[in-house]
Amino acid sequence: MLGWAITFLVVAIIAGIFGFGGIAGASAGIAQILFVLFLVLFVVSMIARAVRGKSVS
Repeated sequence: MLGWAITFLVVAIIAGIFGFGGIAGASAGIAQILFVLFLVLFVVSMIARAVRGKSVS
C-alpha cells in the first residue's frame, strides 16, 4: 500500500510539473489517503503483534 501511495505522489508531482492541475490534485489526494491508511494499518498491526506477545523482529 505504501508503494501505491508513493506511485500516486510521483504521478502528482509529474502532472504538476507539466501543468495538469486537476490530475495533480487528484493524485496528491489519493496519495495522502493511501499513506494515512498505511499508517493506521501499520499501527494496528504493531498493537496486535504486541498483544499476542510476539517479538517485532
